[in-house]
Amino acid sequence: MEYIPTIGLEVHAELKTRTKMFCDSLNDPEEKRPNTNVCPVCLGHPGALPTINKQAVAHVLKVGLALGGKIAPVAKFDRKNYFYPDLPKGYQISQYDQPLVTGGELLGVGVTRVHLEEDTGTLIHDDSRGEHSLADFNRAGVPLMELVTEPDIHDAATAVRFAKELQMILRYLGVSDANMEKGQMRIEVNLSIAPAGSKELGTKVEVKNINSFKAVEDAINHEIERQNKELEAGRSITQETRGVGSTKISSGTVTITKSQRSKEDAHDYRYFPEPDLPPFETKEFDLERIARELPELPRDRRVRFKKEYGFDDKQAEAFVEDRGAGDFYEAAASELKLRDKDEKEDAAGMAEAKKLLFNYLNTDLRSLMAAASTAFADLKITPENFAELVDLIADKQITSRQAKDLLVEMHSNGGDPTSIMKDKGVALVSDEGALLDTVQAVIAANEKAVADYKAGKEASLQFLVGQAMKVLEGQGEPNVLRDLLKREIGS
Repeated sequence: MEYIPTIGLEVHAELKTRTKMFCDSLNDPEEKRPNTNVCPVCLGHPGALPTINKQAVAHVLKVGLALGGKIAPVAKFDRKNYFYPDLPKGYQISQYDQPLVTGGELLGVGVTRVHLEEDTGTLIHDDSRGEHSLADFNRAGVPLMELVTEPDIHDAATAVRFAKELQMILRYLGVSDANMEKGQMRIEVNLSIAPAGSKELGTKVEVKNINSFKAVEDAINHEIERQNKELEAGRSITQETRGVGSTKISSGTVTITKSQRSKEDAHDYRYFPEPDLPPFETKEFDLERIARELPELPRDRRVRFKKEYGFDDKQAEAFVEDRGAGDFYEAAASELKLRDKDEKEDAAGMAEAKKLLFNYLNTDLRSLMAAASTAFADLKITPENFAELVDLIADKQITSRQAKDLLVEMHSNGGDPTSIMKDKGVALVSDEGALLDTVQAVIAANEKAVADYKAGKEASLQFLVGQAMKVLEGQGEPNVLRDLLKREIGS
């Protein structure tokens, strides 16, 4: 029998704020010392009273507006009651029936709600201490946004695309770093399967705390396969919460889901309004100003990059996913236009220069940055100097080899390429008289390649150009060398 999966996502993202959600303890995800950023409020000491972090509320409102959601005129906080070692209060301050945002849409997937709550602490399982676990409450009380989707997803690939797009939006808005490896963004999958054509959904299973896009894809595919096998075997699906694990098979390690506990319903949490925090009106956050200040979002950036720079889908995506790279490219492209505005650069020439700019940025520069773990924000090369380097290449004032060497120097120490060339005595030799001796020597030393070229093998000519460039240590003009070689071989 054919079964159709129905999937909804719950995405949790830690918000970037100076302090925690309901107290003045620092919100510092880089703090390594356990139980350092804590206070009586986030530790749940008797008599300690919470206060609302307004920046965290503004962040969630910004996300809601970016997704086209409806902002609640009045919102409130509720107590979600459950007991777990990483929850010091014995309850979590969250939102239940009056969330900050309802509705919205992303990549065709409906958004049910976006609400604000506090994060839990972290449990550390230390094998050296036997069966004991340690609790670190640095994370307890950190502002946590939760976004819940409609059950509009029917395959793993769509779920991953949605999650990646949401991560980019959070970063573009500046509300969260959303680094999944650091636990700043965590995904829970609600999945059921039902026979094709059925009007009723199957029994929902929740897979919790998935911390990578690969794990999202693998967990969904495994859970679909597991539920299929259960139903085909005549067994029913149990409503439960499952975690992500792995198991070894003959071909390697595969992702699986493991049962953790029966799934709670809302009434199990005994929600009731948080008595220490009154309801509040969202109009005090100046929603019109927040809407005006929204940045260009990934979907708009894709369209503009393809239209403005002639990028294909893959090229545009490279600069949408990495906003810093896209900003650097745009700044350098603007500098190219400024450098060539008085030279009556034709459209074809400018298009070629922009192509060179893309290639050198996306290959050579990225390679240097990856090797040194450099981010665009820390780059010593300015867009102006990078544009100047590309201009030198486009105008054939330097060779590709020289450009790569200059780029290494610029990445290490900064500076403009023209000054570096002067300091190091780098120049491109294009005078035929100065190149003739080298060309004749290369012809004499490579008789077979010369014969092959005369026999019609064009690749042999490129080989001879390369040999000449080697003798000249990369400082010969390739096109002049090519013309000289043709002339000398033909004479």
